Amino acid sequence: MINPVLSPDTQTILLLCASFGQNRLSHPQPLTLSEYNILAGWLQENQMRPGDLLNPTAKNKLQKITLDKLDPHRIEALLERGVMLSLAVEKWTAQGIWILGRGDSQYPKRLKQKLKQKSPAILYGIGSIELLSTGGLAIVGSRDINEEEIDYTQRVAKTCAEQEIQVISGGARGVDQVSMLGVLEASGKAVGVLADSLIKTAVNGKYRNSISEGRLTLISPYDPNAGFNTGNAMGRNKYIYALADYALVVSSAYEKGGTWAGAKEALEKIKDVPVFVRMQDTVPEGNQQLVKQGAKPFPIIPASSLKGLLRTLLEAATTEVEAIKTDMEVTTSLRAKETSSNSVTETSKLVNQLSLEALASASPSDKALVVESDFSQNSVTETNPQTIQLNLENIPEAIPSESLEGVKKDAPQGLVTNTPSEVIQVSPKDMEKATDSKPDFEVTKDASDSEVTETIPKGFPIIPKDIYEAVLPFILVHLNQPLDAKSLAERLEVRQGQIQDWLNRAVAEGKVRKTKKPVAYVVDRQAAQLFLLREAE
Repeated sequence: MINPVLSPDTQTILLLCASFGQNRLSHPQPLTLSEYNILAGWLQENQMRPGDLLNPTAKNKLQKITLDKLDPHRIEALLERGVMLSLAVEKWTAQGIWILGRGDSQYPKRLKQKLKQKSPAILYGIGSIELLSTGGLAIVGSRDINEEEIDYTQRVAKTCAEQEIQVISGGARGVDQVSMLGVLEASGKAVGVLADSLIKTAVNGKYRNSISEGRLTLISPYDPNAGFNTGNAMGRNKYIYALADYALVVSSAYEKGGTWAGAKEALEKIKDVPVFVRMQDTVPEGNQQLVKQGAKPFPIIPASSLKGLLRTLLEAATTEVEAIKTDMEVTTSLRAKETSSNSVTETSKLVNQLSLEALASASPSDKALVVESDFSQNSVTETNPQTIQLNLENIPEAIPSESLEGVKKDAPQGLVTNTPSEVIQVSPKDMEKATDSKPDFEVTKDASDSEVTETIPKGFPIIPKDIYEAVLPFILVHLNQPLDAKSLAERLEVRQGQIQDWLNRAVAEGKVRKTKKPVAYVVDRQAAQLFLLREAE
């Protein structure tokens, strides 16, 4: 249990992002994660911490906010919910719930390292916080499973307990619950990442003893009293994978359902977590398709042999992934050296140059990664009142070099110093120069990330490539049957205008067809399948 007294930063994040049990029609609406990331970037640019917004003097600066989607009056109204915050925190702590803000020292580093700005701003939980840093095997799968799949899941979970491998899952009916209960019944440990009903689940007799014994931790990025919501269930999948060292998909439908979407997202976005798929006995089509898209078949070995091989197998897979990453890094380094007459000096300069370029090109939401230095006491070193020292681990990955030519030419001189390669010292004045340059590409006003976009049909709104392509698989999953834009927006919990933009683009690209009388949208199966296969290559 952590200290129930929340830091000013965490209090502020709760005021801005928590619903305090209110419904979606209440006003003011809490900030979404993407909106909060934009605000976090603004805070970093103004050398402020979230807790600074609680000071009366901050109102003057708030009134000057000109960022898209951020109304200063809305932010001020959210910050004035102090009474609601006090009542909610008192209730949660009385029920054993602890709260972590993204800047708290106990916030799981795995989430920030693997998900970066997509890591949740707030985590609610009950149980031992230490389990969040232990890693383990994520076991996921469909809600409706047969006896064969139940037996397989229980066998793997029991082996995890015997070999002291923690199980991480979602707590939902089916594979998730079977895997969690299986490892707990075998005296093992588990972390459950819930999409709903954290308080209700925590008092369930199935889990109560394991929580009190320190063998089970339940967490959720959503309100502890929140009911089930499809969008939340989809959104929490990435947190399951990010907390794990490796993952096993026991059963998955093809191109539909949360298990499929989560596994696809992990393969494409969280590439340092090896994803295994059960290929033993009778398996659904989704399992077979995931193997074609990069997942690894879990070995077909007898149960009696599984005990001695599981940890070795998983660690070998992790080593393989790290080897691939190392090979890529070595290749990149060698290419950089080929362009330099003095390879040692130029490589050192290149490290600093790329880091500077990434910072200069970062969108407000990407700068939320850098503002972690505002959240964590260990991230900022005050060497000089006029100097900000940035840890490169918090700076977004450099975007492709061909997209940075303009930045290279215009980058302010003197920003790269003779400091060690992992640290760059940037003065606030130079930071302003680096971030005020106008990009030579267009972005939508509603976008949460400003990145280079591809050429798209004239007349359609320009949507950042990573956002559009990240959400497209979810759109295709829901459009197996015709849906209108309003219904799809409600299912995905996205503004109807934003959904309409994405649908227009998908139609222009031939992935979705638009019907008339009534107006609806349905997936073009052949085009969508080609898209998904291409993305997996």
